[in-house]
Amino acid sequence: MGVLSYSMEDYNFRTMESRKENRGISITLSSEEALVLLDWVTRFNEDENTFQDQAEERILFDLESALEEKVSETFSDDYIAVLQRAREKVRD
Repeated sequence: MGVLSYSMEDYNFRTMESRKENRGISITLSSEEALVLLDWVTRFNEDENTFQDQAEERILFDLESALEEKVSETFSDDYIAVLQRAREKVRD
């Protein structure tokens, strides 16, 4: 599996390492983007009928787990308000 790294300002995700070529993919997200993505992935993962293959499910569960390790706002008493502010910041 891939490696997850963290920096102070952004969430960097090195995911999906190719076993044959051993190269990774990095994605950098702001803290607001990471929170919005985590919320969506969590809701998406609750519906098992959305996956065509178990590999898709595995990747999204791994992504959810990696995000959960870094996004502390999910434990906030005012999570809904924090999520709403993050969504507003991310929108075009």
